[in-house]
Amino acid sequence: MKNSTLSILFFSAIFLLGSIQLIANDGNGLKIGDVAPDFSLKNVDGNYVSMSDYEDPAGFIIVFSCNHCPFVVAIEDRLNALHERYAPMGWHLIAINPNDPAVVPDDSFEKMQIRAKEKNFQFPYVKDVGQEIFPKYGATRTPHFFLLDADRVVRYIGALDDNTRDASAVKDKFVENAIARIMRGMDPDPLETRAIGCTIKVQE
Repeated sequence: MKNSTLSILFFSAIFLLGSIQLIANDGNGLKIGDVAPDFSLKNVDGNYVSMSDYEDPAGFIIVFSCNHCPFVVAIEDRLNALHERYAPMGWHLIAINPNDPAVVPDDSFEKMQIRAKEKNFQFPYVKDVGQEIFPKYGATRTPHFFLLDADRVVRYIGALDDNTRDASAVKDKFVENAIARIMRGMDPDPLETRAIGCTIKVQE
């Protein structure tokens, strides 16, 4: 009970400080049905990653992520589990850090390498150097998910699930449910949800 109360207070404090965005996509970037642009971004292992690197993918789970945001930290184990479950099915998770390290030093490439090793990420964790990719997608916060099919068509945008704070209390697994419906030849339902997280950090 004590840990639960502290967790609620912690996330409430962040909200009051104004670092949370609860708004939906601001109208810019990708919409459902758009073809997502590919990218070539440096992974924590030093190699560059593009969606075109993958042969015969079933789809892509693109998540705009970072090191410092508590809303991302809260789902890191879930990201590992998502990769472990769906990569063998051809669904490839790629995490993109869009934050400017000049604004948030904890989101530097070197700190990304440290965090990826600490959490044993098996999926690519790449840096959006120059912050060119996240505006094209329309990402506004971390974490922010974009689910793409094999043709890179956007099928779902929003949150991972309905409970960032407590994985054991999740009732609706939005991304996983969307994948299941796509694999059955159906559209995700819902197509979009509100992504709750920290604002993407850019220089004023």
